Amino acid sequence: MNSISFSLLKPNTRDLGGFSVRRVLPGMPHRMVGPFIFFDHMGPATFAPGTGIDVRPHPHIGLATVTYLFEGEIVHRDSLGTVQTIAPGDVNWMTAGRGIVHSERTGLALRRAGARLQGLQTWVALPKGNELADPAFSHHPKATLPQVSAPGVELRIVAGNGFGKRSPAPVFAQTLFVGVEIDAGRAFELDSEHEERAVYALEGDVTVAGAPLPQQHMAVIGHREAVEIKALTRARLMLVGGEKTDGERLIWWNFVASSRELIEEAKARWREGRFPSVPGETEFIPLPEN
Repeated sequence: MNSISFSLLKPNTRDLGGFSVRRVLPGMPHRMVGPFIFFDHMGPATFAPGTGIDVRPHPHIGLATVTYLFEGEIVHRDSLGTVQTIAPGDVNWMTAGRGIVHSERTGLALRRAGARLQGLQTWVALPKGNELADPAFSHHPKATLPQVSAPGVELRIVAGNGFGKRSPAPVFAQTLFVGVEIDAGRAFELDSEHEERAVYALEGDVTVAGAPLPQQHMAVIGHREAVEIKALTRARLMLVGGEKTDGERLIWWNFVASSRELIEEAKARWREGRFPSVPGETEFIPLPEN
């Protein structure tokens, strides 16, 4: 088991005005792991009273956004008319399909009081047959996500399937997205059920097949064999992966597609104001010039 190799993906950290985001995917040498093409670790960040996040309305195509928080809250609004507060442990699954627009903001109560925020925002590339699907939104509270427990190990199936359980989130292909909390000295086995697998260390010291995994790094496992994951200190991890996507994907700004034509068509639609709007929102993020 200790002979299993993995590639280590380092985060690209950006400061968004006192708010750090660590981007691991797309990375090198792995642009994707299973259907996951984008993986951001937000925070942890502390906002002073009167401040918060304000991500203005922006469009997506060809992907599903998956938001999973550990601290704080985000208010999601989209062009379907959805208004949903995301709390820690909930999962938001927004299918962009042929096109959706959404905003993400700190709610008024937390903005007044000040709050911490930490979580993951990921994008799942849709299979070619679903790229132009109707946009949709799905919210699943923490209590609806299945758990698997062992001594010193708690696993929560956020999306897809794993460890004999399946999340209610509406995946389009075999998907692995599991939150792990593990005590010092404990270990568990990640089996070979999924075609592509990775481990992201949010906090704590862990080993993957006996090799250390630095915090805020992702280990992409190179062989389809069972692998032992062990905590040297109390740790929080995410297991990521699933079925390899059906062909290459292009990513430009907030758009993911299997062809350049779909990207160019979406750019023209946003530039010309032909995407649907978010009810109650008048701001928007302009199309980048490059």
